[in-house]
Amino acid sequence: MSFPKCILYVDPYLSNNVEVVEGPGLRRQFHLPFSPSQVTDAQWVLVTHIHMDHCDLFSLVPISIASPQCKFICPSECVNALEAAGVPKERLIVAPETWMEIGMDTQLIAVPAAHPTIHRNEAGNLSCVGYVIEHEGRRFYHAGDTSVEKELIDRLDSLAPIDVAFIPLNERNYYRESCGIIGNMTVREAFQLATDLKAKTFVPMHWDMFAPNCVYREEIELLYRLIQPPFDLQFYPESI
Repeated sequence: MSFPKCILYVDPYLSNNVEVVEGPGLRRQFHLPFSPSQVTDAQWVLVTHIHMDHCDLFSLVPISIASPQCKFICPSECVNALEAAGVPKERLIVAPETWMEIGMDTQLIAVPAAHPTIHRNEAGNLSCVGYVIEHEGRRFYHAGDTSVEKELIDRLDSLAPIDVAFIPLNERNYYRESCGIIGNMTVREAFQLATDLKAKTFVPMHWDMFAPNCVYREEIELLYRLIQPPFDLQFYPESI
């Protein structure tokens, strides 16, 4: 995401680390857009949780070197992992649950993410988060990985309306979980959440990276035509 004088990246996964660790069944379905060492303009990197396709040290550490001005906002578990990997402590910020200024007319706040449930550590910090970013009165919700829980809905209701909602819609189900894959929302759940948030634009996330965890674009578009929700549907990178 890019705002005037504020360039931020959310969960950059710019390696093949998941395939290396988990095997060829979790190979990326599309090529790397660029290498992390090419990210020289980052001012902020937001991380939503510790899973390696979100908190990828093979991406984040090179970014920290290529963008020495960059600071990282993330849950405390990710802070610990980044510090252990050599990122200076003064560049690491635990995801704030109150508004934090990050640039000219730009601020953010962390909200709960249920992955698979909402969890806090002993210090009371969220283990998985999403982010609401506000710029000049417009609000952007990046959900990270999350299912729907009442605590999440209540928190987001207090921040609505949302102009652009980035929501994951690779559903949780028995077969995925039996393979160790934690899914997120169904397409219908994601559409309903975006509708409840009065979102103007909906951007599907987490639907096309790995084959065992995918949703077909045709499924999303078909339900969009049939349900006719009150928002525009845009696919990344068309939305950027």
